[in-house]
Amino acid sequence: MSKVRVPLSRRRALALAAAPFVASGVARAADDWPNRPVRYINVFPPGGPTDTLSRIVCNELAEMTGQQFIVDNKAGSGGNIGTDAIAKSAPDGYTIGLYTIASQSIAPTLYARLSFDVEKDFTPIAMLWSVCNMLMVRLDLPIKTVADLVAAAKAQPGKLSFASSGAGTTPHITGEMFKAMAGVNLLHVPYKGSAPAYQDLLANQVDMMWDNIPGPLNLMRGGKVRGVAVTSKERHPAVPDIPTMGETLPGFEITSWGGICGPAGLPPAMVEKCNALAKKALDSPRVKAAFEQQGATAFWMSPQDTGAYRIADEKKLAPVIKASGAKVE
Repeated sequence: MSKVRVPLSRRRALALAAAPFVASGVARAADDWPNRPVRYINVFPPGGPTDTLSRIVCNELAEMTGQQFIVDNKAGSGGNIGTDAIAKSAPDGYTIGLYTIASQSIAPTLYARLSFDVEKDFTPIAMLWSVCNMLMVRLDLPIKTVADLVAAAKAQPGKLSFASSGAGTTPHITGEMFKAMAGVNLLHVPYKGSAPAYQDLLANQVDMMWDNIPGPLNLMRGGKVRGVAVTSKERHPAVPDIPTMGETLPGFEITSWGGICGPAGLPPAMVEKCNALAKKALDSPRVKAAFEQQGATAFWMSPQDTGAYRIADEKKLAPVIKASGAKVE
């Protein structure tokens, strides 16, 4: 039986003919990347822990490549506004941004609607850091331990307030976990990032806050807040005298992470090059010293493992979020 030949359309024929040239052009673009400044979207405001850590890494990437990595803070909605901007950027490697637990692993469960799809709209590039949260309270509060806080919260239901860097961030979810596990009621006061939350905490407008450890560490060193507990499984080496939340509430553990992602469709060769640069940056003595000063742990992963970790964390946190009753419409 003879085969029937189906004629190619002109457009299809031109596309097939151009394919080798397009592929070689993409390869050259990856080889040359970056040959101009790169925009890095931090999905939280200036002055907070993610901003500090992002700038440490971006400064090192700039030193290594000879091109600027410009941190552009696009805050709001617990990181979702900046995350949406990453998703909608051109997949050319010149707009990348913060891959964060808040918008990538917490938001899909917490928010009823999102303007982006965490599965389809992003290219994971690399993990960068892991940090625990620390509970800090106003200096004038007579709360020095987690047990003190539980007792005070039970004596004044709904009266004590905790700030967060936004709905859906790990500080928010940490507070909700505490409420659920301790059987208490606290008033949640969300902000558009850590920096404005710190301002109200220091002005005694709110009573306490859980936040990624770099921020509380700096405030503690300045004698502005009292550190009460950390959310890691073990005590943190930067503050070994401060207990874990789990020492009072067994099983209480939550950590935050940050990495780099781009929009969907980034060329694989460009992703691999950026990932390799991120690893080199994290191996730099300057970055290691700066991370240690901030209480952060370098947390590099391959692009594939970065994406898999996000999925695993979403699955792990979903029942915790649902059990807390937290929901954003």
